[in-house]
Amino acid sequence: MKKIMIVEDEKSIRDEVRSLIENAGYEACVLEDFRDSKNEILKACPDLILMDINIPYCNGEELLKEIRKESDVPVIMLTSKNTEIDEVLSISYGADDFITKPYNPTVLLLRIGNIFKRMDAHAGNTEILSYGGLQIDVRKGTITGETGETVLSKNEMLILSYLVSNHGRIVTRDELMTDLWNNDEYLNDNALTVNISRLRNKLKELGMEEAIETRKGQGYILK
Repeated sequence: MKKIMIVEDEKSIRDEVRSLIENAGYEACVLEDFRDSKNEILKACPDLILMDINIPYCNGEELLKEIRKESDVPVIMLTSKNTEIDEVLSISYGADDFITKPYNPTVLLLRIGNIFKRMDAHAGNTEILSYGGLQIDVRKGTITGETGETVLSKNEMLILSYLVSNHGRIVTRDELMTDLWNNDEYLNDNALTVNISRLRNKLKELGMEEAIETRKGQGYILK
């Protein structure tokens, strides 16, 4: 049974979400101590986290950033703020999805189900890609080079896999967003830019500086 951790300080919302996911057949656990949120979350070893942006002691986006240093557990951010900057920041820090409260219970369960579906599909995928001396493990979501290994978010991996599969030709932004959509993902234009920037930085850390070139008015090409 998949375990979902709820990081929400408002008891009424927390209880509502807990009932919803338990009735859907998942195991639910709740963060009780917000003073040491990161360690409490990692100690619980959840399969997915539902995290409010506004929580005690620590902003949810900053907490997500800290979690991403140690874990690639899927995270869905929940917020009462319907602002684009919150969505962009959450995705840039490694969120897998972003939902505005009050949320539609059916939509939330569909988002959760889609993430688990992708995880199960990746678990059975042993595909290894190669690019410029790097090994890209699609199943594990990692890139390995001479200088070490780095973990990619699922969106970063989908983007990189598409670019590698089309190595040497210009890929338009529309193509990338269509590929993400076909993999049950949706990124708006700003979020795609953020993911490309994060992917570039991770490739740079592995010695592949300027690997993704922007062709103005056309798209991107993997050199």
